[in-house]
Amino acid sequence: MTSIKQNINQITLQIENSVQKCGRRPDSVQLLAVSKTKPIELLEQAMDVGQRAFGENYVQEGVEKVQYFQSNHADIALEWHFIGPIQSNKTRPIAEHFDWVHSVDRLKIAQRLNEQRPDNLGELNVLIQVNISSEESKSGTTSEEVMELAVAINEMPNLTLRGLMSIPANVSNYDEQLAAFTQLASIQNQLRAQYPQVDTLSMGMSGDMDAAIEAGSTMVRIGTAIFGTRD
Repeated sequence: MTSIKQNINQITLQIENSVQKCGRRPDSVQLLAVSKTKPIELLEQAMDVGQRAFGENYVQEGVEKVQYFQSNHADIALEWHFIGPIQSNKTRPIAEHFDWVHSVDRLKIAQRLNEQRPDNLGELNVLIQVNISSEESKSGTTSEEVMELAVAINEMPNLTLRGLMSIPANVSNYDEQLAAFTQLASIQNQLRAQYPQVDTLSMGMSGDMDAAIEAGSTMVRIGTAIFGTRD
């Protein structure tokens, strides 16, 4: 049975190889450890080998983990990303505990996060989630609506627009994966032309990370390959 340390080292090596193959800078892709449903002990093991950014999908579970680490490991600066679908009645705990939100897909959610962000925490980093494959089962705004939502977010004082996130259709064909990611990267380029602070493209998971990196991903969301299959 492999350890968390071995898994993270393996993923880090895979990222480095993919980045090198594309001629990108070695530090241009960040590893986000997706820790939903995983016990605190496994997150502590990841933290012990230098992992600092964690992604959570469920509000209550995520908040409990944030609070635990603030109480028990206050000397280590961790970065908490909320990456799951957002119900409008759950925005307050997200605004009060997380550093990043990847799944902003409509104006109402952005407005509530902006209103509920505590002043002492500084601006909340947000990504607009795009439903790039137009799947009915997935959250995300349409590619046509991205710019309109970006204009609104950019005017909100407690939010900083940082880029885009997507979960494309689950396909195993590399060329199909690359085509979807390239489409998102193209929208990101349009966004960056208007908003210089936009620097983050959150795309790529265990099964399609290489295609995402080739297309320009700056943050890959890896869960199973680090922590094992979901409980």
